[in-house]
Amino acid sequence: MSDLDQLTQSLARNLKRWRGERGFTLDALAARSGVSRGMIIQIEQARTNPSVGITVKLADALGVSITTLLDYEQGPDVRLVPPEQMVRMWSTEAGSSTTLLVGAEVRGPFELWQWKLMPGDGSDSDAHPPGTAELLHVTAGELTLVVGGEEHLVPAGCAATFEANVAHGYHNKGDVPVEMTMSVSVPPAHAAAY
Repeated sequence: MSDLDQLTQSLARNLKRWRGERGFTLDALAARSGVSRGMIIQIEQARTNPSVGITVKLADALGVSITTLLDYEQGPDVRLVPPEQMVRMWSTEAGSSTTLLVGAEVRGPFELWQWKLMPGDGSDSDAHPPGTAELLHVTAGELTLVVGGEEHLVPAGCAATFEANVAHGYHNKGDVPVEMTMSVSVPPAHAAAY
């Protein structure tokens, strides 16, 4: 990857991250920065390399330095969590369970979960705060993912992502256990202050 490609990818990743941290919609960032919504979309999708002037406007609107916006983010801290420190959150007599594998409070809570759902079992959740995203990967069985009342079948080997700001649930309507890994990213509570 060339330096320019690396810079474009870094800017795309950081712009999305900082916009999410601030709780800004595309339209809100466009209004604050004077950069068009379309240009912001192109930058976030790494389809364009904007001028320095546009990059400065975006950094100013987000309240970060241009260096922060262009940072390659290399060398993050690593924290290992051994199995005996993982937390079983709930279980059923049928053998279903969830285990919180690891979590972080960097740029809002970010968690990694391991799930096991026995046949006929399920778990429902109320809507999370706006901006909450969930990603999951099914490794065994077929999950019935319900988001906003609509069912989606997620077979073993498939992954899914969705905005969790609506009621949602995870169900096993099959005859074999469902196993999956899920991550949840919740925006920081202070985002509304920006």
